Amino acid sequence: MGSIYNPESALAIFAHPDDIEFLCAGTLARWAKAGSRIAYLLCTSGDVGIADPQISKAEAIDIRESETRAAAKIAGVNQVIFLREPDGMLEATMELRKKIIREIRKFKPEVIICGDPTRVLGGESYINHPDHRAAATVAIDAAFPAAGQPNLFEELQAEGITAHKPRKVYVTTWDNADVFINIEETIEIKIEALRAHKSQIDWDPDPRIREWAAETAKGKEMEYAEGYRVITLVSDEDWENSVGDPLKLDAYKKEKKRKESEAEKAN
Repeated sequence: MGSIYNPESALAIFAHPDDIEFLCAGTLARWAKAGSRIAYLLCTSGDVGIADPQISKAEAIDIRESETRAAAKIAGVNQVIFLREPDGMLEATMELRKKIIREIRKFKPEVIICGDPTRVLGGESYINHPDHRAAATVAIDAAFPAAGQPNLFEELQAEGITAHKPRKVYVTTWDNADVFINIEETIEIKIEALRAHKSQIDWDPDPRIREWAAETAKGKEMEYAEGYRVITLVSDEDWENSVGDPLKLDAYKKEKKRKESEAEKAN
């Protein structure tokens, strides 16, 4: 699946500007080149990431959002959504879950990409940012089962925003991946997109990004890769007959069961 699967659409849900570029921009650029609809959903605008006392919070937000849009454009992505939650204080609240559910139901992605909420320690010199963990937790909680439950947050239907059940969730991971996406053709795009975050990148990301991607690809018959744990929420057959619409899926399953029952009686 890593070498041939191109979803019709994908929504990447992360905490900060530049999280996507570090973790999954190679994959998203590959899918965008193949014609997939792609959108970025960022919980914060990353304003705490600029520690210059001469730059106001409002100015920092403008800088980081502009950098994110530039990075997305490099990757072939034209839709970027900022929820503007407080940077450095992100929490996986029900209010935030509803905001993310709203965006999932509006965009109706086949695939959601998010971080790993269980990852706290990253080796001997890194602790996974609490905002990363909060964003990953709320993304997964929104993706399943909430986004696909018509009777949850019914008030959204009054706005024409209906329930949607994503087909797959791709969880970025540093290890224990079960799906590897070949990014040989898009690693340059990934690096250039990362360079767009000029307020954060005062070093050349090229060697390090290549090293990390090569390590992920080791033994996989590809030069560079991004790795994921993939959860399939809707089978191929069910997706073909519902495209994420839970009401269509329910009707399809009932009709399938009816036909199977009639076939059994006929035998």
